[in-house]
Amino acid sequence: MGERGTAVQKDYYKKMNSICIATYNGEKYIEEQLHSILSQISEDDEVIISDDSSTDRTLELIESIADPRVKIYHADYHHFKWNFENALRHACGEIIFLSDQDDVWIEGKYRACLEALKEYDLVCTNSIVVDSELRPLIPDFFKYYHSGKGIIKNSLKNTYFGACLAFKRRVKEAALPFPKTMEIGHDIWIGLVAESIGKVKFIDTPYLLYRRHANALTNVLNNLSNRSSRPFITKVTSRFIVLYNILKFNINKKNNDR
Repeated sequence: MGERGTAVQKDYYKKMNSICIATYNGEKYIEEQLHSILSQISEDDEVIISDDSSTDRTLELIESIADPRVKIYHADYHHFKWNFENALRHACGEIIFLSDQDDVWIEGKYRACLEALKEYDLVCTNSIVVDSELRPLIPDFFKYYHSGKGIIKNSLKNTYFGACLAFKRRVKEAALPFPKTMEIGHDIWIGLVAESIGKVKFIDTPYLLYRRHANALTNVLNNLSNRSSRPFITKVTSRFIVLYNILKFNINKKNNDR
């Protein structure tokens, strides 16, 4: 695994940070992902894993790593959105990173995010889209997807991808609980809340190998090309729901600030 990131703690934040992972039947890649994370973070950090009743060897493999920074919480939500919410509720860090179970952190991700978060409230890093064997498919996800900040922009087409996000505790506290509607993903909600209460930054350097599998790649490419199998009225309704909820959030925020 290499040396744990003790020097990082001295150079950057001296408080504990949290990495939140929502797992479900992720035995194939979870060890690789955890090693890429644990090799970068500080001795005092925590990796919060909310496992949504996996039926494979996911938990066994996580436990075999035997790292005290890894904390497992059991869940039974049957949906990644609520699984991530559970992980966030258990996170005690000043900075929270979101991570999927099958990606790989590129060296430098942890340092780059902490450095940017000295000035910003949320950062979203670029990524390299790869296949299941880590062969590059899209070398610059931001460029391909036209990623960037903007509440209207992201309400219409979300570019806040969860595995690329890191944010301050105040963003977590403002974003929870997530809206109950299934039309709003956890990542877009966190991104829009961060824009509403603070400053966000998109980091152009790729710091993630964003693994897409055969059955998911078509969906990713379709989204990148603005294609979707969902009926037009469904897409319009979904965007309206996102805009309505973030507008309601901002109205409530203004009322509470008075």
